[in-house]
Amino acid sequence: MMLVPSLMSLAIASLAFCLSVNTTEEIVKVAATVLAAFCLILSVIFAPWIVKLALVAIPLVSQKLNPA
Repeated sequence: MMLVPSLMSLAIASLAFCLSVNTTEEIVKVAATVLAAFCLILSVIFAPWIVKLALVAIPLVSQKLNPA
């Protein structure tokens, strides 16, 4: 159910990030970066709970497997 809004938000974030990397104008770069960050946060909010659990668990497990 919430997968479609999450994927749409992630797609918009990806396009905004590509725009911010490829543009030379400063205002467009800042606006695209802010839009990408906002959409990325929205995609995490709309994500199913298993994806959120994976986002939290993967860094914890990888830190235990690779002690520095």
